[in-house]
Amino acid sequence: MTLSAAVFTPAKAQMNTDRITAIGRNALYFEDYVLSIQYFNQVIRLKPYLSEPYLYRAIAKIQLEDYQGALRDCNAALERNPFSPGCYYARGFIYCRLEQWEEAEKDYNEALHFSPENRTYILLRADVRAQRKRYNEALEDVDALLRREQQSATLWSERGRICILSKDTMDALDAFTQAAKYDKLSPAVWSALGVTNLMLNHEDEAYAQLTQAINLGSKWAGDYINRGLIHYHRHNYRGALADYDQAVRLAPNEADSYYNRGIMRQEVGDYNNALDDLDKAIDLAPERTEMRYQRALIKMQLKQWRGVISDLDQLIARYPYFLPSYYLAAQAKTQMGDQVGAYKYRKQAHDLEERKDEIQTQQAQPNTDLVVAEAQPQKKDHRKEFSARTAQNQQEPTEEDQKYDSETRGSVQKRYQDVVNEPNITLSYYSQDQSLRRTNYYHASVDQLNHSEALPAALRFAVQELSLTAEMVDLHFSEITRLTQLIDMAPTPILYFSRAIEFAIVQDYADAIEDCTRALRTSENDKQLQIIATFCRANWRYRLLEYQRSTGEKEITQSMDFDIMQHDYDQVIRLQPDFSFAYYNKANILCAQREWKDAITNYTRAIEQDNDFAEAYFNRGLTYIYIGENEKGMTDLSKAGELGIYQAYNLITRFK
Repeated sequence: MTLSAAVFTPAKAQMNTDRITAIGRNALYFEDYVLSIQYFNQVIRLKPYLSEPYLYRAIAKIQLEDYQGALRDCNAALERNPFSPGCYYARGFIYCRLEQWEEAEKDYNEALHFSPENRTYILLRADVRAQRKRYNEALEDVDALLRREQQSATLWSERGRICILSKDTMDALDAFTQAAKYDKLSPAVWSALGVTNLMLNHEDEAYAQLTQAINLGSKWAGDYINRGLIHYHRHNYRGALADYDQAVRLAPNEADSYYNRGIMRQEVGDYNNALDDLDKAIDLAPERTEMRYQRALIKMQLKQWRGVISDLDQLIARYPYFLPSYYLAAQAKTQMGDQVGAYKYRKQAHDLEERKDEIQTQQAQPNTDLVVAEAQPQKKDHRKEFSARTAQNQQEPTEEDQKYDSETRGSVQKRYQDVVNEPNITLSYYSQDQSLRRTNYYHASVDQLNHSEALPAALRFAVQELSLTAEMVDLHFSEITRLTQLIDMAPTPILYFSRAIEFAIVQDYADAIEDCTRALRTSENDKQLQIIATFCRANWRYRLLEYQRSTGEKEITQSMDFDIMQHDYDQVIRLQPDFSFAYYNKANILCAQREWKDAITNYTRAIEQDNDFAEAYFNRGLTYIYIGENEKGMTDLSKAGELGIYQAYNLITRFK
């Protein structure tokens, strides 16, 4: 799907904004979030006083996890229409993701003021109230829904979840029992029942319920972790190992499975494999310092005394009142023959023993036992998923989790993007389609040269040039031969420049630069050609430097080459101050030299010339992040995504 130029003709703005909005909403429905933003951008440009386009654009940004950008759009929508429940719902959801619970509750209250029976709004307000530890009010919201939907397993499960948060385990058990009554085939419900009974030390019931969840097809590693824990307590180590192995297969990047399996292996004397598991668990969750105690115990068995001390010192730094750490460290020091060090640890432990009553009130002890996993999550978690349909007051679609082949559709923020700048913008006969981007790839000087028909084809601004086929390469070498013959007969600046372009297309940048210089020396009175040829020469010099760096001939940071390039870009700017691409490319080479602040200044100047310069926002955003100004960086990446660089959404998700 591509943007239709006819749709965006200003003369037809009055009649076509409804059509553009409808197309944008269709794109939202089909999860074409990046494309939908481009349509709503057009409506906002044509009719900035409308509220709906801002809301729809916010919805797309939420799906792309650009919460700051979505928040700005929600605010803009509400400034134009303060009576939209969908706007308050969308903004409330954003505040939840930003963990601004008080603001979220205010927005859900406003949404419910305009739509008091909306089930989603009530459930979300209940969750926010639970987050704020106002459990009774949260239960009032859920109970109000249960009076309307007494047989809803989802609502009973939500009630049980809130009871767990409030540490009312018996009421949670009653709620999950009701949920199982109305949905006997849900693995998540049986998982919740199993965890609750495990918390109550009802291991027989918990074992049966976790097994039921697994038999119903649970793919949740936590169910295997918890059943493995019961096997461990019953000294059924074979069964525990089988369950932990399955948990690792299902969630290879979760620390709990490795941690529990490591403790179980330690119990049966398999110390080397136990150590491997603890190493993996700590690699995955280095912030969980308490796991180092169990690893220290294993290292004691393997006589890795220095490793024991290293782990225990880190544990003591986090939990200075955990006495077993000192006694274990003293044992390790004794085994190392360091009696003085052993005495120091024992002395510290003795001093802490003297203050035992005081210490117990100051800090909880770390939990070094096996981990109990949370219950299996519901298939659709209203606390984490945002419904575009709900925000638009429409019914939910019947099919979910659609998969797309197009790289610009769906949740593009989940597609990994390298943290690298967008490349220089060059001039060439070929360029890859950038139809989603709103950058103005136009300048009057280039347009005038193209209209003069002095070149064999029209020059285009290109972010990414097309790869040439063998036939195209032959064609350009033939053109080089033809131009050489013409130059031999009657050299002119435009012939030299034409041949320079041909050399650059076949990646002979040294000859391209030489021809470009000849063109410039013989065209001092042709301002238009001076601007374009100088710009191209700087670009080709950078390409040549990149090639020389790849072959080891030069370092990319050699200052002399950059000085020459900057001189060319500065010359373009002197001749044509509104040539935004010169500022942008100059900023890129400043980044290559790690001159971040000067780079930001030049990206900013590029944006001043073209307020929709997507690549400049993207690169300036990354540069801000490099120097630690994350808020400014995220704002720029959000703008770049809005302007069509969909890769920005993956970086926003990772950096936040």
